[in-house]
Amino acid sequence: MEQVLTNKFDLSSNFLKYLAIVAMFLDHFASVFLTTDQPVWMVLRVLGRLSAPIMCYFVAEGEYFTSNRKRYVRRLFIFALMAHFPYVIYFNLPLFSATSVLWGLMNGLLALTFVKHSPANNLVKVAFVAFCCLVVLPADWNYVSVLWILGFGLFRGDFKKQMLSFVVIGVVFHLIPLLRDYGAADIYQLGIVLAIPVLALYHGRKGKSNKLLQWGFYLFYPGHLLLLELLKIMIR
Repeated sequence: MEQVLTNKFDLSSNFLKYLAIVAMFLDHFASVFLTTDQPVWMVLRVLGRLSAPIMCYFVAEGEYFTSNRKRYVRRLFIFALMAHFPYVIYFNLPLFSATSVLWGLMNGLLALTFVKHSPANNLVKVAFVAFCCLVVLPADWNYVSVLWILGFGLFRGDFKKQMLSFVVIGVVFHLIPLLRDYGAADIYQLGIVLAIPVLALYHGRKGKSNKLLQWGFYLFYPGHLLLLELLKIMIR
């Protein structure tokens, strides 16, 4: 049975998901509508680093709690397809050379499910994870999202190990390559560490649940990109 703490510092999964989508909205707004010389640009980009780690964490949580893993994978796949065109249009990217983080989340869920539940040997499991990492290279957060989901899922129940894997993966595969290639221009990426104290306040409490909230979290991703694109067109 899940231990649920009810003190005032306990954050529900719903609250953290709301936090993730708000952070994502502000980050995507800043990346297109603001310029790097504006202080608020840096603030919003730093806050935006909360989004991907929280989403990866709750994909791993979802894998643990779901009663139908195939349906969960299928749902993420459908919304990854729905988000693709709004993503490339809003960020003005080549049509099939990039895609959204949802593609990475879906493949991370697929990798975690295979590693945890397949009877295959470890070599096959490693090969499957490598394949999932390869196919998400064009996605936002690329294979980092796959590895984060694996770390969060495989070390579930041991928060220290979860966060250690999160930091090691984030530093080695995300921060070092970006800071090496772009230097101070990507210093805001250090904001991923803000996810650690935030996730530390989650103790298993879900919060209110209904179909509107459940589907709203998925619909928000393509929906907010369409809204921002409309705003961009109106300003032009």
